[in-house]
Amino acid sequence: MILDLPDTTTSKISKRIMSLREQGGVIALGRVLTLVVVTKSGLEEEAIEAANEASREHPCRIIVLADAGAKASTRLDAQIRVGGDAGASEVIVLRGYGELAEESESLVAALLLPDAPIVAWWPHGAPKSACDTSIGRIAHRRITDSANEEDPQRALDNIRNTYKAGDTDLAWTRLTNWRIQLAAVLDHVDSSPVTAVAVEGASDSPSTLLLASWLKSSLNVPVTIVAGPAGTGIHSIRLCRDTGDVQLSRPGRSVAELTQPGQLAQRISLPRRSLRDCLAEELRRLDADEVFGETVRNLAILKNENDNLATAGIGNQGQRHRDALLSVG
Repeated sequence: MILDLPDTTTSKISKRIMSLREQGGVIALGRVLTLVVVTKSGLEEEAIEAANEASREHPCRIIVLADAGAKASTRLDAQIRVGGDAGASEVIVLRGYGELAEESESLVAALLLPDAPIVAWWPHGAPKSACDTSIGRIAHRRITDSANEEDPQRALDNIRNTYKAGDTDLAWTRLTNWRIQLAAVLDHVDSSPVTAVAVEGASDSPSTLLLASWLKSSLNVPVTIVAGPAGTGIHSIRLCRDTGDVQLSRPGRSVAELTQPGQLAQRISLPRRSLRDCLAEELRRLDADEVFGETVRNLAILKNENDNLATAGIGNQGQRHRDALLSVG
């Protein structure tokens, strides 16, 4: 059921939700958190769909703040979605015009679930500092998506410069299965240490940078980034070792191939993760992701190392290092 409330107030919305509950019990009470989605009008449906699907695992109240235009006359249009139109949640869409277009704690305060954690999500248009926004200050977790930004690398730089416990980014969440597979590989190879790493991924993918930074932090070895075609995600990771290189590559979208010395190539299911899966994973934990914090803070070190490798003045040694990483083995 979808109920439209044009030119309304949050007080009227709250009363209408209570009325719906009293009339037919259409809204269950077993919500575990409030998810506040901050976006622009016209971009909200994809986020609502993903949140609805994720809510089947994490029943929640979803409040969508959709900027409908600061130049219009000030008013608030709302929509309440319950039942089949809201998954296992209840969805409240607030379209703010004029002075109400900007995100504000005052818009959601009357609609927050009492004594329940708050998660803020910016699927598009991430703020420069999520933790310093009106919504970010009241949220236990703050989720951005640098891959949806006009300049993903700048978005990652903003996160690095303003990071506080509770911040995370879906470009990092998309790497969960890659990280699991790489950890499993290192658990099963011989004790020969990794001496260098090459990460090949899409030139426009912030996940490429985050994976390279995580590997550098975890292995404490030189990591080279090889830029591939835009829009293609992570391509491969090569772990250089004296006893033979190990490579995990994904030429398509769902199946990866693991090659290592003395063994036949193995095919591994490694599909690209959906928005629903990534959001559900982030809603599963409300504590700070310390590994992400360390990874994003080390991005500057990684960038400096790769810039140095690309500098002509580094001489033949840097070029030999790069060639060794990219060699077939």
